Amino acid sequence: MPSRSSEPGELGPLLRSVLAAVARSGEAAPLVVIDGRSGAGKSTFARMLQQHLPGEVDLLPLDAFYPGWDGLTAASEMLADEVIAPRAAGEPGRWRRWDWDRGVAAEEHLVAPGRTLVVEGSGSLTPRVAAYATVSVWMDGPAPQRRARALARDGETYAPHWERWAAQEEQHVARNRPADLADVVYDPSTACTSASSR
Repeated sequence: MPSRSSEPGELGPLLRSVLAAVARSGEAAPLVVIDGRSGAGKSTFARMLQQHLPGEVDLLPLDAFYPGWDGLTAASEMLADEVIAPRAAGEPGRWRRWDWDRGVAAEEHLVAPGRTLVVEGSGSLTPRVAAYATVSVWMDGPAPQRRARALARDGETYAPHWERWAAQEEQHVARNRPADLADVVYDPSTACTSASSR
């Protein structure tokens, strides 16, 4: 069950801001990238955005293809190389689902270049991906609230890996500075604001 900070009412300002930015772009098949720390509300917001954007909208959660608990950087690179760059060139993007039970890559999926695409997940917003994004979003929040939300969502499966994953998020933040790349930054304590760097 989503926590209070993940409810649509609180994400309403963010939703309006992103929808307005997409509309201003005039792009027929926009790319929206939603990055942020674990438990910040990315998945909830991505599903909400998918429902409100016009036309056919594909949703690609990085959770589907992180190659295991140490795979944030690898998924980030695969996203740029195998999904975003080909899509921008008018070719299908490709990714393989990660079978978390077996610990192996599974079936391949295609991403059509002519459809609106929403990508969400920690590690998704890098300089290479930002160059193609119509609108990019960074979501954050207090660590105790994010941890509680993530563990309520994923149960004890995630608990042993929280610190391990948080360390990879820190490396991503230090290396790629996603909040600076974002068009919109969201934090429940400050609501959403336009990023000044883009």
